[in-house]
Amino acid sequence: MEIAFAGRSNAGKSSALNAITGQKQLARTSKTPGRTQLINLFSLADPRHCLVDLPGYGFAKVPLELKEKWQASLSEYLEKRESLRGVVVLMDIRHPFKEIDQDLIYWAVESGLPVLALLTKADKLKSGARKTTLLQCREAALAFGGDVTVMAISALRGLGLDEVRRHLAGWLSLADELPDEPETDAEQ
Repeated sequence: MEIAFAGRSNAGKSSALNAITGQKQLARTSKTPGRTQLINLFSLADPRHCLVDLPGYGFAKVPLELKEKWQASLSEYLEKRESLRGVVVLMDIRHPFKEIDQDLIYWAVESGLPVLALLTKADKLKSGARKTTLLQCREAALAFGGDVTVMAISALRGLGLDEVRRHLAGWLSLADELPDEPETDAEQ
């Protein structure tokens, strides 16, 4: 079972993955957006589960042809991956719900996948502003319908990491309860 991590190239996706897993160098981080250029799968303690680091979208300063190739890979993965159990959409807390983020969330909801809208870099806002932004984003997420949860984290300060870990563990434990293959009338 897989949980995909997607977000704009400057959203702090790799830092968030490293913080959530408690591994400092699991996903490669860089000050230059767009370093994740492949779909990377990271196994968890249970070998049936993994986290998937998807190439960032939008901001990376790379040739248009390469961006289009990334988008095609991302689309194919999201549309065809049967083991996908949820999508984490990472957004800088100071710039949430850009159009491309909303498109991905709507797609996931229409596909019946739960979404965790993860507001990264929460340490960039003071406590009051962080709480206000989180509440506004939670209210805005209601418009998507479906199973959309909004949380804020700071990879730098460790804010919200335990809550995110519990949420993702819940997705994987629910996936474990699903039958591997549906029974057909011929098998009964």
